[in-house]
Amino acid sequence: MSALLLNNAPARVPAKTVVMSIVGLWLCYFLLTTARGALVGLDLQVEMLSRRAVVTLAGAVITFIMWLVLRLVDARPLWIKIVAALLLALPASVLIAQVNEMVFWDIEGKVIEKIGEKQGVKLRRDEAGNVLVDVPSVNGSPLDGNVDDPGALEDDGPPPKTLTLAKAPVGFERWRQLTDIALGRYFLLLAWAALYLALLAGAQARLAERREGEFRRAAKAAELRSLRYQVNPHFLFNTLNSLSALVMTGKAARAEEMIQNISNFYRHSLAEDPTSDVSLAEEMELQRHYLDIEAVRFPDRLRVIFDLPDDLVEARVPGMILQPLVENSVKYAVAPVRRAVTITIAAREEFGRLVVSVSDDGPGAEAKAPNGFGIGLANVRDRIEARFGQDAMITSGPVPGGYRTELRLPMVKYAL
Repeated sequence: MSALLLNNAPARVPAKTVVMSIVGLWLCYFLLTTARGALVGLDLQVEMLSRRAVVTLAGAVITFIMWLVLRLVDARPLWIKIVAALLLALPASVLIAQVNEMVFWDIEGKVIEKIGEKQGVKLRRDEAGNVLVDVPSVNGSPLDGNVDDPGALEDDGPPPKTLTLAKAPVGFERWRQLTDIALGRYFLLLAWAALYLALLAGAQARLAERREGEFRRAAKAAELRSLRYQVNPHFLFNTLNSLSALVMTGKAARAEEMIQNISNFYRHSLAEDPTSDVSLAEEMELQRHYLDIEAVRFPDRLRVIFDLPDDLVEARVPGMILQPLVENSVKYAVAPVRRAVTITIAAREEFGRLVVSVSDDGPGAEAKAPNGFGIGLANVRDRIEARFGQDAMITSGPVPGGYRTELRLPMVKYAL
């Protein structure tokens, strides 16, 4: 089982994806704001461009910090994540608005002067932020711009008067102005937060699918392990009974030969993972060890034929899948009769599928389990169903001159 499943780690959006989304958002902001300024004909575009880049970079950094906080609630319910996004966007947007105001402070004074030049008056902003206008005076009174007699203005007249056109915003007025700027940034951050939550939902869905697959594979592995472990005790019970019979009848040489064959069989069968696939050549070699053991019991009655084409040597099958089938042939075909019986284990490819059969020329159906599908066959059926699902099938029944069980499996030639 994977470490992801064992650690039960929450779903995460990769940091690279988050950074790319933030960069994309603020790059769009930069391009759209620049395009808007060009379309409406704002002055000082070159000077604004560098300052706009600074605001864009600051916005990206603040958004990244917002993500670092927002990711703390990744594993919480959706409504908590939405509320967190709404709350975190407030201070973030105000901070971006303040950066915007600081960066564009000096450029705003230049814009005011440009506007004054177009209007024919001298506009400027003092250090306190007040917008001032300088107007000439006539007889000590400031002109309002509607002088009927332009000749009344004298070059050596009194100095121009400075009037306050707009006072610098302070207190609530300053916060209102800042809020107007922050409001646009607030909805921009909410748009990014919505994108992030969508990406997180996708990551959670993919993680759920992977975990479901891990649980399903773990369940199948447990099922296969349980089914296969049923084989070894059954085989060991039969083998020990046979060994006991040889010892009791004084056949020490045959008993010693059987012990050696049992050792070879278990060394071969226990070397593999109980749930793993093995090559068909290995599986047939395992059955050869088993039949060598049984040949000690039935030296004159057991004949064996293996038919494995060269192109199927590397075909993969579940380990020990043929064991119950071969045991059935020995139990129901060889043991009950006094004549020689041939057990044939063969493989072939048919329409792109692997067909493996175990057949014998014994007494046929009458010696088999009453329903034709005993414990051994049921074990094999359950194992191939757990391994291959509906892509595999087993058929078992009498044929002319004996009995045959056939497995039809997907053709797999590489270890999984």
